[in-house]
Amino acid sequence: MNGRFFLAGNVFVYSLDEQSPGKAEIARRLIRTGLESEKGIVSYQVVQEFFHIALRKFAAPMPISDREQYRAITFRPMLAVYSSALLCGEALRIHGQRGVPWFDALILAAALQAECDALYGEDLQHEPTFGKLKIQNPFIGP
Repeated sequence: MNGRFFLAGNVFVYSLDEQSPGKAEIARRLIRTGLESEKGIVSYQVVQEFFHIALRKFAAPMPISDREQYRAITFRPMLAVYSSALLCGEALRIHGQRGVPWFDALILAAALQAECDALYGEDLQHEPTFGKLKIQNPFIGP
């Protein structure tokens, strides 16, 4: 086990959510741990999903200077998985064999490709495993 963990897009969205302070604190802690330990991983898809929400669905769109700072300081150090034919093929396999929705299958495939031990996110079923990858929803109690 290498201790790497994958952070889904909703972790980053919650880190800035003033309406859910409990979730925001959990999300900020996960992001901080990922950056400090250098074991936090994201895919290009996570970056795309976050900025789609930050620019279109936040009450006030994220200002330009904040966007660039967030990309450079938060995402750049963790970005380890880019779109590829191999990633797409693995996601298709996961989708077909497990019935996982397409975008979730892409996240799972990215976490597996990065050889992560855990995937933290809210949208996937809590605590199943995919090989050695354990899915955990950090926003629900123990």
